[in-house]
Amino acid sequence: MIPLQPGALAFTPEGTPCSGRYGDVYHTRHGGPEQARHVFLGGNDLPERWRGRERFVILETGFGLGLNFLATWACWQADANACRVLHYVSVEKHPLPREDLARAQALWPEFAPLAEALRKQWPLLVPGIHRIPLAEGRLVLTLVFGDAVHVLRRLMLAADAFYLDGFAPEKNPDLWSPEICHALARLAAPGATLATWSVAGALRRALAANEFDLEKRPGFAEKRQMLAGRYRSRKPARYALPAAATRQAIIIGAGVAGSSAAAALAARGWRVTVLERRAAPGEGASGNLAGVMRPLPSADDNFLARLTRAGFLAASRHLAALAAAGLPVRWGQVGALHLARDAAQEAAQARTAQALGFPAEFLQYLNATASSHLLDFPVPRGGWYFPQGGWVMPRALCTANLLASSAITFMPATPVGAIRRGGQGWEALDDDGKPVATAPHLVLAGGVDAPRFAPLAWLPQRSARGQVSWLPADQAPPLRLLVCGKGYVTPPVDGVQVAGASFRLEDENPFETLEEHQENLQKLEDLLPGFTGRINARLLQGRVGFRPMSPDRLPIVGPVPDPAAPRRRHMPKQAGLWCLQGFGSRGIVWSALMADLLASQMHGDPLPLSSDLVRAVAPERFLIRHRLQPESTLAPDVETADAE
Repeated sequence: MIPLQPGALAFTPEGTPCSGRYGDVYHTRHGGPEQARHVFLGGNDLPERWRGRERFVILETGFGLGLNFLATWACWQADANACRVLHYVSVEKHPLPREDLARAQALWPEFAPLAEALRKQWPLLVPGIHRIPLAEGRLVLTLVFGDAVHVLRRLMLAADAFYLDGFAPEKNPDLWSPEICHALARLAAPGATLATWSVAGALRRALAANEFDLEKRPGFAEKRQMLAGRYRSRKPARYALPAAATRQAIIIGAGVAGSSAAAALAARGWRVTVLERRAAPGEGASGNLAGVMRPLPSADDNFLARLTRAGFLAASRHLAALAAAGLPVRWGQVGALHLARDAAQEAAQARTAQALGFPAEFLQYLNATASSHLLDFPVPRGGWYFPQGGWVMPRALCTANLLASSAITFMPATPVGAIRRGGQGWEALDDDGKPVATAPHLVLAGGVDAPRFAPLAWLPQRSARGQVSWLPADQAPPLRLLVCGKGYVTPPVDGVQVAGASFRLEDENPFETLEEHQENLQKLEDLLPGFTGRINARLLQGRVGFRPMSPDRLPIVGPVPDPAAPRRRHMPKQAGLWCLQGFGSRGIVWSALMADLLASQMHGDPLPLSSDLVRAVAPERFLIRHRLQPESTLAPDVETADAE
């Protein structure tokens, strides 16, 4: 993995923002906002084309200073007949730090309130897809930090308009290459338009070869001409909006998975009924007092690392939004310290942190001395420090999700004995076979119980029993941040420090055991020598939960395939049936991101993950690969002990 390289902002003698990396200006010296409106809005016949639409999707090839985005936001906001929801997806290889954005955007006072709102939500400069809801969720900015040559071919969306922007072809030829033009054609919705200030012959030939009809129009300022185009292909529409009458869903399960999906769908205007067999939300695997929230980096930036990074950032944003809305979420962004189990792992952690080059706000390596100072407790080894990590109370998250919208109907104490597809869509039946809810769509988010439903009987999800121990705060040294590694322990939450967790595959014992309390204390003592000296395992209380584990430890999210169909890459799906499973011990980290993914798939929105990650979590992966991994692969390790 090549670390993300932030942009280098500079200014010409005339005061025009330019790139020190490419030696080119971000916009013409004759007026950036006017250029954005003339070339990109005007060249795509906006705002006319989005008027009366429920949703409109714009894809931009270079975010730069955010000027085109701000001009588009201002135009959309001022248009009384604008589309109800505007998705703006923008790729940027060298994103600017927030401070540089502020310097550049100060040149455009007409956008000052919008620019400030954007900067408040500006993400950490780490690779991947970052989704930022603005304007009460009606404007969705999706920033893709990475090289457009690579990331465009992995985006999953249908764009109605393209903004082809970037530094001049002679300065940055890759951004105007035939590969880019081919990727744009793949992402185009029927009748999509494009606009750019460049009329280079090579660009025109590449676009024409990919089914774009082109015309030259008058350019802006010193540019005599600009280019506009329309996609002429008649390929079927992808990622279409479902009919309004079908935007209804049943969700089985009110844990962090099901409640997060309910909030994500309701935010898109869906009516959602959540069925929960227990008396309250979050009483199953999501019922612990506090759980861990932190990513899991790797030197090769593998699927797990990329998904936990994206999930961690999405969960942080979601929790902050719930709190800002006054909903009863409880979390402590106190920082998380992942200590190495031995010298070899500590050296690997140090190398990984250096190789990834993530900003210090996201990840740092701290040696034993620095870790001890930060923790105010002596530790024999250092490790990774995540300044924005911490703990979350899962039950409070579930409750806040279900209160996020009046479009959510919560039905507690409603066990579901079976599901079936009928004339009105999917039915959830009680134990006597009577329907309790009917909707065109049904989402299985029931944790370990999901495979008992016939359509998911083939799913190789397993149940893993986990026990946590509650440490009285007066019997253990108080911690200022969360500590994890081989086990974990939280700072005091309601007078208790939560430590865990055990791992027992296919153990259905619902009661606490002394053996597992002792095991939790031993892991904690290995992590923090001397920490447990005053704690008597025989006097401890705790909680037992059952975590839904997938063989490859990744979530299981997406439309449910038909297991009787031929096992090829694109298997037929069971219409209207969806899966949100396999969160294992990372329910908090996965919850917001996977809910967004599922809701985006159901609603036809641009997806918040690249295509390789979408395939990595898709339910059909277990049918296509023909490789159900043995039980031994579910053995616990230091990275899967975070019972949530």
